[in-house]
Amino acid sequence: MLKYINEFIKKVEEENVSKEEILIKINFFQHERFIHLIITLFYAIIALIFLGLISISYIFIIPTIPLFIFLICYIIHYFKLENRVQYLYRLYDLSKN
Repeated sequence: MLKYINEFIKKVEEENVSKEEILIKINFFQHERFIHLIITLFYAIIALIFLGLISISYIFIIPTIPLFIFLICYIIHYFKLENRVQYLYRLYDLSKN
């Protein structure tokens, strides 16, 4: 997804893209961003549950570590996606047509 949004941003910066096309893509990326937010929150909740289960048995360390690694990677991905969409907002505001 980041590759796709970066390619579109490059297209907007280099070419004369209509405001309507930018707005359509922003709506598409907002939907994608919302889905990623839901997934990120889901993994955060699951990771915290497993973290709490470690107090019951240390065997829960095994799934907890990969869950937190995946969660960190997903947060980084979501952060990048969020920043790119906000950059598209600025490009939309600067667009003349």
